[in-house]
Amino acid sequence: MFFTKKKKKINGDSDIQNLANIVGEKSILYEKEDLLSYDCDGFTIHKSMPKAVVFPKDTEEVASIVKYLTTNKLPFLARGAGTGLSGGSIPLNGEIIISLVKMKKLLSVDFENRQAVVQPGFVNLKLTNSISDKGYYYAPDPSSQYVCTIGGNVAENAGGAHCLKYGVTTNHILGLEVVLPNGEIIEISEDGVPDAPGYDLLGLLTGSEGTLGIVTKITVRILKNPEGKQTVLAYFDDVEDGSHAVSDIISEGIVPAALEMMDKTAIEGVEAGTYPVGHPDDIEALLLIEVDGIIAGIDEQINEILNVCKKRNVREVKVAESEEERGKWWANRKTGFGAMGAISPDYIVQDGVIPRSKLPEVLRDIAKISKESGLRIANIFHAGDGNLHPLILFDSRNPGETEKALKAGSACLKACADVGGSITGEHGVGIEKIEEMRFIFTVEELQVQTDVRDVFNPENLLNKGKLFPTPSRCMDVKKMPKGTVAN
Repeated sequence: MFFTKKKKKINGDSDIQNLANIVGEKSILYEKEDLLSYDCDGFTIHKSMPKAVVFPKDTEEVASIVKYLTTNKLPFLARGAGTGLSGGSIPLNGEIIISLVKMKKLLSVDFENRQAVVQPGFVNLKLTNSISDKGYYYAPDPSSQYVCTIGGNVAENAGGAHCLKYGVTTNHILGLEVVLPNGEIIEISEDGVPDAPGYDLLGLLTGSEGTLGIVTKITVRILKNPEGKQTVLAYFDDVEDGSHAVSDIISEGIVPAALEMMDKTAIEGVEAGTYPVGHPDDIEALLLIEVDGIIAGIDEQINEILNVCKKRNVREVKVAESEEERGKWWANRKTGFGAMGAISPDYIVQDGVIPRSKLPEVLRDIAKISKESGLRIANIFHAGDGNLHPLILFDSRNPGETEKALKAGSACLKACADVGGSITGEHGVGIEKIEEMRFIFTVEELQVQTDVRDVFNPENLLNKGKLFPTPSRCMDVKKMPKGTVAN
């Protein structure tokens, strides 16, 4: 008589074994030393270990994994490149992480209809690089575009330097394939047909931070390269002069492709980083301004920008003389966050949004917060659309300094909310800004949003504990408008 030897459970865990049966034993991590890389994302202050990480190769495997996890009431979340800055992919509840990095194909490109279809693990910048020889590009350009994935960009509704003119991720999404938390696969705006009648489910899912479903295929809009492009660098001896110049440029009817600002501390960081360009070490602020479009009108716009800067007491203003020089300026700016590591052991990146006209006021508030906390705060941000990025510099080795930095970061967001702004423009809420949601939403408004989540994710197994404060912690929120009757 012959006996078949019973296969031993991986790690003595039947769930791990069953998941391995779906994706293969080489496509699952479960040992502690292998999971350490997944205990946080770009928000490194909070860390928590997952139960396992699985690497599906296609939509069907994602659906099979989700069906198993839902049936067995196991919490789970999706993860891209892990570059998120708000803790959106941190496994707070010992989740199974569904990593989408193997799903990294460019599935199709339709130049006639100006759209492309990608898997969620496809890296942002690779899309532009893949179609640039045909004269096309993908507009959303977060600073992490060299490594971040388009699936992650959809989850966070990522922005970027050129979103002033071209919009954030949601403005470039034409269709999604999504695995719902019950394992069902749905198509929204199939074939990328825009502006379909009915509810805007694309808008709802884009920026939902992985709480409504797992995106497995994305149809995006691609754009034709502009005929011409010019980039200006302006140095100011006063932050307020630079701030006023931002509003003045827009008031002149000019909508630059990008309008970025850095203050003195931020400039110190980028000049100590990987791509220094020789910014003067005694200036208080700089503007990096880019105009693109039809060649015939660019010189006129540049001249108007130069005139605005001169009226605002610019010390020096110059136009890039070559594509190489322009590239160096942008490399210097886009590595700004990481460059802070050259001047500080630790830092927190915040992400508030304000009306452009409030820039001088809010920057003064941030300077006051810096002084009161005793921590340096560098400002590097998308000034044109009022998307601020205060970077709070601190040393976690000093007792109490991490908590002090978190408190300063929250105060910066409160300053944004107080002038009619928002607590995030592109990084998302995740776990970092959950409590700050009360700065801009009432209890009733938060409840409506969680009710929407519950339609898609009724058991709250998918990315639990993200985006919304729990009811017991969100009572002290924005006051209801006069005449509003609470239910």
